[in-house]
Amino acid sequence: MTWAIVIVLMFALFALNMRIYLAMFAAVLAYFVFFAGIPLQIGIQRLIAPTQNTSLLAIPFFVLLGSLLGTTGIAARLLAVADLLVGRLRGGLGHTNVMLSTLMGGLSASNLADAAMMCRMVVPDMERAGYRRSQAAAITAASSLITPILPPGIALIIYGLVADVSIGSMFIAGILPGLLCAALLFAAVYVVARRENHAPSRETMPTAKESGTTILAAWPAILLITVIIGGIRFGVFTPSEAGAVAAVLTMAIGLFVYREMTLRDLGDAFGQTARQTAAVLLVIMMSSALAWIFSLERAGVALAEWITMLTQDPWMFLIAVNVLLLILGMFIEGNALLIILVPLLKPVVMDLGIDPVHFGIVMILNLALGTLTPPVGTVMLLVCNLTKCSVGDFVRDGWPFMVALILALLAVTFVPALSLALV
Repeated sequence: MTWAIVIVLMFALFALNMRIYLAMFAAVLAYFVFFAGIPLQIGIQRLIAPTQNTSLLAIPFFVLLGSLLGTTGIAARLLAVADLLVGRLRGGLGHTNVMLSTLMGGLSASNLADAAMMCRMVVPDMERAGYRRSQAAAITAASSLITPILPPGIALIIYGLVADVSIGSMFIAGILPGLLCAALLFAAVYVVARRENHAPSRETMPTAKESGTTILAAWPAILLITVIIGGIRFGVFTPSEAGAVAAVLTMAIGLFVYREMTLRDLGDAFGQTARQTAAVLLVIMMSSALAWIFSLERAGVALAEWITMLTQDPWMFLIAVNVLLLILGMFIEGNALLIILVPLLKPVVMDLGIDPVHFGIVMILNLALGTLTPPVGTVMLLVCNLTKCSVGDFVRDGWPFMVALILALLAVTFVPALSLALV
């Protein structure tokens, strides 16, 4: 049961607000020094081994893609397309916010990047249109949760690597759940807009000329989405290759088509990509060593036996996992939980006959919800900081959108076809 001591130590360090990768490293080091009776060199090998996986190249490519979008002019063109599609609805800018996140979900790969971009692009206009700042912030944060579900979300890549599941299958599995989240958020925005009498952002239907001009201006963004999703779906290239192709296309669009990106912007994007990629890879390295420890100690088997003693009903297991993740997600960052828990839970998932792709989508959506909840919801804190909105006001105005996303989670949990139909 030394693996249980490792987990307790790690979570204790989390509670002391130690950085995630350092807490995981301390737990791994303690195991090899005090419990394992195995040379420390083995631990170092376990830390280094995951960096040799070429599938990890998808992470820096898609992080770079997300960093480039705001400076290339692509996001601004997609905003115009979103307004064209839903601006006539009551509460038009709220719907435009959700629609832009849905369109950007096929490009930015990161909910934090999406939320930061939306705070700059849409929230000021929403305030001028009569939305309270906290309300605009809540819609922005909630809609950014579509991003990790739709391909090429970073969480989809991480789960595929940790669970040894096809990343391409995870990408395709995220499409319908992501669109369901968008549809339920549209409904929540409409209800709130009717209650508070928010006006549409467009008074008239777009003309054929305006529609043609707007869509023509956004063709590079539409091309990018087609390249990423279509290329992976039809086997033209791997997810890593899709990220590389999309990043190169985005740079070409920013420099030579829209001509809104400078070389300085390009340098900033590369620097931001290096920092974010290093942070993700450090956690993956530590989690790989932890997963090896759990395998060596047969932790997954022990957990599977314990859970199957309690219940052999896969639906009860999914309910229990959802409750556990909703609670843990309030305190611990989602990707870290994903990396820690998947090696432990996968044996149980396989024993109960649950499809690992379906389970991955359930986990990712659940942990994405944790980024909206106090006390340490990362998206919530980022949006509140950028918009100068209090957490209390954010929670007060955000509950209708949280309810919509919980309904989406329940639907994805109990209707596996939402995740598996396209796969």
